[in-house]
Amino acid sequence: MAGWSTLPEELLDEISEHIETRSDIIRFRSVCSSWRSAVPPLRRKLPPRFPILPNDGVSDFTRGFCLSKRTVYILSLPHYRRILTDPPQRGSSWLIKAKQDGSRGMSLLNPLSSDELGPLPMGCPKTLDSSRFRVSELACEFVLRYVTCPPLVWEPIINALNVYMEKVAFMCLNSTDFALLTIHVSGKLAVYKYGDKMWSIISDMPYPYDDVIRFKNKFYAVDGHGRIVSVELDLNLIKIAEPIHGGDKKFLVESLGELLLADMYLSVYAYYEGPEDVEPDETNSIMMERTVKFKVYRLDSDKQEWAEVMDLGDRVLFLGEDCTFSASSSDLGICKGNCIFFTGDFYYSNGNQDDTFNGRDIGVFDMASGRIGSLDDYIGYSELFWPPPKWITTGSSEVEEKIESLVL
Repeated sequence: MAGWSTLPEELLDEISEHIETRSDIIRFRSVCSSWRSAVPPLRRKLPPRFPILPNDGVSDFTRGFCLSKRTVYILSLPHYRRILTDPPQRGSSWLIKAKQDGSRGMSLLNPLSSDELGPLPMGCPKTLDSSRFRVSELACEFVLRYVTCPPLVWEPIINALNVYMEKVAFMCLNSTDFALLTIHVSGKLAVYKYGDKMWSIISDMPYPYDDVIRFKNKFYAVDGHGRIVSVELDLNLIKIAEPIHGGDKKFLVESLGELLLADMYLSVYAYYEGPEDVEPDETNSIMMERTVKFKVYRLDSDKQEWAEVMDLGDRVLFLGEDCTFSASSSDLGICKGNCIFFTGDFYYSNGNQDDTFNGRDIGVFDMASGRIGSLDDYIGYSELFWPPPKWITTGSSEVEEKIESLVL
């Protein structure tokens, strides 16, 4: 394979421009010395602080935003080790989301939320042997957090709470410049470009926006009535397709190079935690929403229309709070795809009786049956999440690759 080291420099530069994930950069640089010199270890450093978004409710001590990057990884057993699991093909992959914030070190989060996971179980290694596990990046998310300056303290500190709850889309413009797209508290779109002194708020908003995404190096946004637009860096909005009506919350997700829209349908119910002898009513109950179903659509950009997707095939969609992504069931090590993982409240049936139960945290929507279930209803699904599967905690050979090295 000596020929790899003799590739022209301009070809290496072209290849390196299409590498986006930290783990792929590490793999690229490990091929040979010429490849290592073609891509620096850290291709981009983000500014330490961003301007605050206009908002009358923000504290006087707010000094702007910092941008935190979090990465969703899939840890898998190599095929030769999968057949040794009991039973085979079950629990052969593990989803984790890692964040690193300066001196605080690395933390593991729920892949679909910002909730920190508990301490690692006994026997779980703090480093991973890359000869025993496969580590791949599925997605990354960017989260804006307030930088605050408490009274009598001159140096600003990063607020531990992520009080800015809207999703952020990040796009590289070149080796140094970038742009951000998010949803303002008013429901309007907000854009920040590298070097700007303030955010730009786009006033065009027939309805509040639900989601934003970077797709094929362009920004897209969808509002609550299913109107999807591409967001140009000159702040112009271009309608991409006719609106999708019906559901209550829209999610944009990329799958196999296509842009999908997942339409979540919600119902309202009264939540009551008082004495049993008191009849629940509007005065003593909290009105809450629960997920009841999804519909999925694929964007046909040529025809500028949405086509409903009845079957996702091998694909699995993940709808998180700060990012959406997809994966194949074979890569996840589960028996079937054609489903959607989501967070929130939902009702489900155990399939053996007419009773229904209220679930919270992670639900699974089966596209074939149209039924929502809990993770425990599907073989191997719960093993994707917390706690780590047994094969993670059972021994480790010489450490070759640390999780920390994969996190920006």
